[in-house]
Amino acid sequence: MSTTADLVTALKKELKAAQMTYADLAQAIGMAESSVKRMLAKGDMPLSRVDEICRALHLDFADLARSVADSRPLLQQMTREQEAAVVADRKLLLTAICVLSQWTLEQIVSTYRISETEGIGYLAQLDRIGIIELRPGNRYRLRLAKTFRWQARGPVMEYFRENAVLDYFGGSFDGDDETMLLVHGSIAPHLAPSFVERIQRVAHDFSQQHLQDQRLAAKKLEGYTLVLGMRKWEFSTFAALRR
Repeated sequence: MSTTADLVTALKKELKAAQMTYADLAQAIGMAESSVKRMLAKGDMPLSRVDEICRALHLDFADLARSVADSRPLLQQMTREQEAAVVADRKLLLTAICVLSQWTLEQIVSTYRISETEGIGYLAQLDRIGIIELRPGNRYRLRLAKTFRWQARGPVMEYFRENAVLDYFGGSFDGDDETMLLVHGSIAPHLAPSFVERIQRVAHDFSQQHLQDQRLAAKKLEGYTLVLGMRKWEFSTFAALRR
């Protein structure tokens, strides 16, 4: 959510862009010029006053708040506390995964046993955690960067290691539209980062295709999960046989 201080900072920029002096603004809102200067310098005022200044500048309050939200830097990674809050509730975690896939509230409640009231509550929680910025009509904007990753050893990845890995790899991967490759080899260490970069590009392509296909009807879509990884590793059973 936009803080009052953020809104006041944005108002100062709009005031400068409009080439309106403090004297002009003071006259427009019926205040003394000194009071206007002090109020803007302090960076804190009632939202009703912010709205009044917006009208003087011929701005829409909602547009101002939206521009403030859009200007904030996107999260590259969440804190452990934020991730812990997400995994504390199974339905909240499910909602978080859905919004990462850009699902609407309507899609979430029509697909899962989550009521509309619950869904709105979970969206509000994700807004407080910092994953989304809620918009009117239960719409939202993701506050995560395209390069966002869960912490490698954070609460979310630990949850999936404990609860989802066996479920995922328990599949046969034998469908025409499925595959699983296990390739082992020894290469020069300085070449490994280039393979990691290629893997990341595949993941990015998959994500971009997902976003593009959200314009299709739901019945034309199928859920897939792409798991890509590369690490220095030897199966512990084999490692135990080393001399």
